Amino acid sequence: MLDFSHIQSILKTLPDPVFILTRSGLYAGVFGGIDTRYYHDGSDLIGKRMDEVLSAEKTAWFLGVIEQALAQPGLHVVEYGLSGRDVLGLPDEGPAREIWFEGRVQALDFPVNGEAAVLWVASNITTRHELELQLRWQSSTDPLTGLPNRRHMADVLREYLEVFLRYQTPLSVLLFDVDHFKSINDELGHDVGDRVLIAIADICRNELRHTDVSVRFGGDEFVILLPHTGAAQAAPLVERLRQRVADELRLLDGQPCSPTISGGLGELLATDTDAQQVLKRADAALYEAKRQGRNRIVLG
Repeated sequence: MLDFSHIQSILKTLPDPVFILTRSGLYAGVFGGIDTRYYHDGSDLIGKRMDEVLSAEKTAWFLGVIEQALAQPGLHVVEYGLSGRDVLGLPDEGPAREIWFEGRVQALDFPVNGEAAVLWVASNITTRHELELQLRWQSSTDPLTGLPNRRHMADVLREYLEVFLRYQTPLSVLLFDVDHFKSINDELGHDVGDRVLIAIADICRNELRHTDVSVRFGGDEFVILLPHTGAAQAAPLVERLRQRVADELRLLDGQPCSPTISGGLGELLATDTDAQQVLKRADAALYEAKRQGRNRIVLG
């Protein structure tokens, strides 16, 4: 049979830290956390309140989770980050890296220090969280240009359509490609073609507003989303972009290249029920720009 001293010994040897937290935010008990690769000794927290240790914002979040666990029986699983700015009393040169945890929170069926309380087990998941972020970034980013890719754009465009239909907030969409891009690849090589695409992506970043979203749509096609902007307002912005490409890429790494772009500009309409409709109008305008002689933007 295990006696109380055995149970205490077992609790002390748990690899992940276990906290007894009361409704008011008192650290009533701290056990385990002996895996020093991920945790520091937390025994000095006992008897302190969260607002003595954590920022007001983080304290409010923890207290909210505790209240939810007390109100709804069962295991509650949450993920949260803690950085140096969240912990009071750390020096300015303290760790800037955010550490991520999975918290497993369960209400206790007895009071602690006269208060309802929970058991909170914290597991360091920083490595897993960073891997998930990296995979998410890779799935939504074009590896050549570093711009968001088509998949990411589809999600953003759907969100903009919902906002437009609810609040009539305008959005313009530019679809453009590189004129005679196949000839650039055939005559100058695919490496030069890649550098043209990278240079155009850089011009998009530098020339457009920070609220605009530049996307590599596929191949030599790009899409620019211009929120809060009707087509009439967007026209001079995208014309400046077209001119900047023509001016800046006359030479590429000292080599004559002179790529130009042709584009179609559309905007969301009240009749749109699908985000693809504005892309279709922009695509039709792009083909009209090609028909008119290229190196131009046509309003669809």
